[in-house]
Amino acid sequence: MESVIQEKGNLSIHTENIFPIIKKFLYSDHEIFLRELVSNAVDASQKVKKLASYGEFNGELGDLKVVIKLDKEAKTITISDNGIGMTADEIKKYINQIAFSGATEFVEKYKDKGEDGKGDKGIIGHFGLGFYSAYMVAENVEIITKSYKDGSEAVRWICDGSTEYELTSAEKADRGSDVILHIAADSEEFLEEDRLRGILEKYGKFLPIQIEFEDKIINNPNPIWTKNPSDLKDEDYIAFYKELYPFSEDPLFWIHLNVDYPFNLTGVLYFPKLKNDFQGQREKIQLYSRQVFITDEVKDIVPDFLQLLHGVIDSPDIPLNVSRSYLQADGNVKKINGYITRKVADKLSEIFKNDRAGFEGKFDDIGLFVKYGIISDEKFYEKAKDFCLLKNVDGKFFTFEEYKEAVKENQTDKNEMQVWLYTTDEKKQDAFIQSAKKRSYDVLLLTSVIDSHFINALEQKVEKIQVKRVDADTLDKLIEKDVTLESILSTEESDKAKKLFEEVVNSKAGNVQIEAMPVDELPVVITFPEFMRRMTDMQASSGQPSMFGNMPLMYTISVNANHPIIGRILNTESEEEQKTLAKQVYDLALLSQGLLIGSELTQFIQRTVAGL
Repeated sequence: MESVIQEKGNLSIHTENIFPIIKKFLYSDHEIFLRELVSNAVDASQKVKKLASYGEFNGELGDLKVVIKLDKEAKTITISDNGIGMTADEIKKYINQIAFSGATEFVEKYKDKGEDGKGDKGIIGHFGLGFYSAYMVAENVEIITKSYKDGSEAVRWICDGSTEYELTSAEKADRGSDVILHIAADSEEFLEEDRLRGILEKYGKFLPIQIEFEDKIINNPNPIWTKNPSDLKDEDYIAFYKELYPFSEDPLFWIHLNVDYPFNLTGVLYFPKLKNDFQGQREKIQLYSRQVFITDEVKDIVPDFLQLLHGVIDSPDIPLNVSRSYLQADGNVKKINGYITRKVADKLSEIFKNDRAGFEGKFDDIGLFVKYGIISDEKFYEKAKDFCLLKNVDGKFFTFEEYKEAVKENQTDKNEMQVWLYTTDEKKQDAFIQSAKKRSYDVLLLTSVIDSHFINALEQKVEKIQVKRVDADTLDKLIEKDVTLESILSTEESDKAKKLFEEVVNSKAGNVQIEAMPVDELPVVITFPEFMRRMTDMQASSGQPSMFGNMPLMYTISVNANHPIIGRILNTESEEEQKTLAKQVYDLALLSQGLLIGSELTQFIQRTVAGL
């Protein structure tokens, strides 16, 4: 005859009520109670599977499954499994003895967590509190369980969240556990079917045991990252990407991560097609621990630039229950960080070497990512410098070394520095690009949101180069040679031209200077110094106000002393006509820089039409 268990006792915790502790430290994240309880049920299922494989359980495994049932009328949620179950002694050991030494120590250890929901997701499940997460939403919890061990008797445990519990015999035919939550009045949102389904799909989408809710399996127990890469095809990876991001374009390519020493890590990282505004691309990597979703905030685990990637990382070795400062200093996190960086760089290098044409075809989509990596991570730069590409206005690609060789002869200045010219807007800066091409100078296309920062990185990392925007000065000053052009204007004529254009130009707009330039250069060139341009671009890309505030931007107005139009203007007898012609030439220069806008542009068009 079976013995009858009937026992009452006190939980081994140094506090009168567990509610304040549980609710205080997990206040903003109540939904994870379901993640913890379902994870426990999955663990119990996997344990019985392992015991069977070790020959320690000879019974029928059956269909291992975790079932969640909602009874809105009874106000209960039940999580059931057919795993290893528990004996009465195991209940006392694992449930009654809560694994922390006291509320005071617990509070002290996590006082920096606050109640903002940022740091408390990992507390449960790592200090023996997984089961007790139930009390975030339940006023009463009962467990009905039967161990897999031969001759085991089913038992029922019940506790209302105080230190008192009751343990009695129970009726249960099969092994496993049912955890029944009697939902508290302030948590009845969790009695809604859609709310529960949403939580299950968020945290349990890839749990390794089937999860059933409302008679439907809601998870994929064998996600792609748990499989051998040699068993997978391209379409498998693309299908999984669509499973993660249903409305996204197909990824460009991917990396399958799989390492078991010196840490455990699996996953798949995808290279998406990046847009110029890459802020919206972030927080797409999902972090899992043994197939349980943890977070998509991976900034302390994945280097900043790699957060532009999409996909999944799964590691049981990432500490999820500690402060950010500890996480940043953790040895395993640093190793994981370095490993992912290396794998990404190796993959890009492999594609570049094996299929350069294909790599060039994708570079417009991944260039932003590669440049960001070069700017922010020295180890990545060491590899990326061999496959990061520069694209010129003719659509030709070069590595850094290839470009140095290509422009060495023509774009080395009198100080033995190479000058790399670039444009940020082909249409707006076309006049300057064409002037550069007349001298067989090459012009790079640098139009992404981070190129102002990338240019700085280039100058710091590539020896003996300067990078200058093609409209930052006259070409003779951008690339200074030993050759000096002579002005065809006399000193008197130069003074006259300077005075004339200073009258035409708003004195606040810039400084007028007369320069000897080639005859085929523009009659008037308006430039804005490279330093000021670059600082303005960098601050604009980071959303910061300009360091120059509301000060008017000062331009340099260079009048080409050798252009025939300037000579013709000076030889015009009427001073009024001289001013009119000078104004037209100046307005043309403004137009070529996109600086002629509003009423000034309207007046210019009217004057031009009238003169036709």
